[in-house]
Amino acid sequence: MNLKKYLVRALHRLQKGPGYTYKELLVWYCDNTNTHGPKRIIKEGPKKKLIWFFLTLLFASLVFWQWGILINTYLSYNVTSSLSIGFKTMKFPAVTVCNANPFKYSEVKHLLKELDRLIEAALERILQPTPGNGSENLSPPLNLELWNQIPLVLIDEHDKDNPIILDIFETNQTAVGNETAMGNETKKKYKLAVKLCSHQGSDNCTYRNFSSAAQAVTEWYILQSTSILSKVPLHERIRMGYQAEDMILACLYGAEPCNYKNFTQIYHPDHGNCYIFNWGMDEEALNSSNPGAEFGLKLILDISQQDYIPYLSSAAGARLMLHQQKSFPFLKDQGIYAMAGTETSIGVLVDELERMGYPYSDCTVNGSDVPVKNLYSQYNTSYSIQACLRSCFQNHMVEICGCGHYMFPLPEGVSYCNNEDNPGWAYCYSSLRSSIKQRQICIDSCKETCNDTQYKMTISMADWPSEASEDWIFHILSYERDMSTNVTLDRNGIIKLNIYFQEYNYRTISESAATTIVWLLSSLGGQFGFWMGGSVLCLIEFGEIIIDSLWITIINVISWCKGLKQRRARAQYPDAPPTVSELVEAHTNLGFQHEAVGAVPGAEALPPEPGTPPPNYDSLRVQPPGPDSDADTE
Repeated sequence: MNLKKYLVRALHRLQKGPGYTYKELLVWYCDNTNTHGPKRIIKEGPKKKLIWFFLTLLFASLVFWQWGILINTYLSYNVTSSLSIGFKTMKFPAVTVCNANPFKYSEVKHLLKELDRLIEAALERILQPTPGNGSENLSPPLNLELWNQIPLVLIDEHDKDNPIILDIFETNQTAVGNETAMGNETKKKYKLAVKLCSHQGSDNCTYRNFSSAAQAVTEWYILQSTSILSKVPLHERIRMGYQAEDMILACLYGAEPCNYKNFTQIYHPDHGNCYIFNWGMDEEALNSSNPGAEFGLKLILDISQQDYIPYLSSAAGARLMLHQQKSFPFLKDQGIYAMAGTETSIGVLVDELERMGYPYSDCTVNGSDVPVKNLYSQYNTSYSIQACLRSCFQNHMVEICGCGHYMFPLPEGVSYCNNEDNPGWAYCYSSLRSSIKQRQICIDSCKETCNDTQYKMTISMADWPSEASEDWIFHILSYERDMSTNVTLDRNGIIKLNIYFQEYNYRTISESAATTIVWLLSSLGGQFGFWMGGSVLCLIEFGEIIIDSLWITIINVISWCKGLKQRRARAQYPDAPPTVSELVEAHTNLGFQHEAVGAVPGAEALPPEPGTPPPNYDSLRVQPPGPDSDADTE
């Protein structure tokens, strides 16, 4: 109980100044605050008091509205980009070179023999649709089982509402044969498409239409060859590709000679064997001593165009890409072609990107906080968003289709898709690739890297070698490669590359916070000062009145609880207790009654009535004030 009295007195002391009611507190605040407006409310006449009350309320509302906008702007975490230019000695980029054709045709011909016969016969049917007019009747019978797994079909669009689908190798080819007698406009209404079914013989099929038969044939051949090559072991695929000693004829970095041994070999599903210069995996990355073509990398490549797979690679040349050390080269997205018979000069400029992390952007430093398992980590390469997107797609492919696509690394314990083990894989792959929902899931799951280096290239080309010098150049290169005096190289297979820094100036594009805490505080203070003429001290005063209001509330709550306790006590004893005077009077009357009874001879004192309590003489004593007394001793 002493603690209770101490707390009550402490609250009284704290509340000594402004008053003990909310009205007194509000009047005291308006009279003492440094904020403009509240003083005029209590000091002006009735009319002006109303005007000043309205103006103060209006401008206070404007302040809070502006504060809400400013705080929301700060919490949006916007960034600004700044461009700065620096000068320093830079690391030479990693250079990946591949052949546009993934395998030597002479090495894979035995695997693609039946596939080539099918596509040749199909092309004869398309170009010469009259039955019996093709050369396939003179050849051994075709293996239509391979064809029926993923067939090519003709779609007759004369009636767009009811198109007719014609299999190229159907025996009844009258409808197609009649096309030869039609005009060119009628022929245009036949479209070539790839038929993809969930499983062989199923009615659940889709058709991938193409505007050109060349596109349809290439797509069909890629799907079929993917199924065939996916069953070939990796070491066999590497052996069937272009070897470094055959492809890289000459190498010079600055003034230092180099050769194919200075390149790191990796297998790329799109381009077969690829070779990376200055990858930085085993050795320290090379620095460029000076800008200019004389201090860069010079290469002479032989792409052996005469050994290309005719239906798989319609483009001839070398595919190359410049990228950071220890990063995987995604040539299909970021690579460029170098044409055969030319000298291609590539001038490089460097852009360094520096993004701010959370909460300003959803970027990642090393990919450890990305929920997608990076399948390219088996190459010991750094994280990139391309690796994440492909890993995400492959994971969905494994989950939905039950196998992995040949073009991407495999998760552990999973095999590549093929027509024999997974008859509906092409249908599943096509549906997954065209699914916007699956694509969006991967985009939402993957993150950009916070720091990135991009290489901007300026490309120029010239014929190489010239007609005047090609004879001796081809003789020397042929002798160095084959130790033969005969010319084994020609213009269709030779490429020369010059890769160099144009200048040592590099650009840094960095992000910085558009709004900082200093900006927020100054903006909040500016709005408060402009609309209300206030400052930080005014906010402290406002905080003080809130604390005082809390004290008044606590005192009122304690008083209410105390009154509630007294009301409950009265309810328990509805009759009011007798006063001291009443008790004295009752005691006196009782004494008189005893004396009267004793004065009458033979009379006996009457016993008290049943249920009547005996008189309590102790209540006549005056009790001293105890510790629970409400008297304020101050």
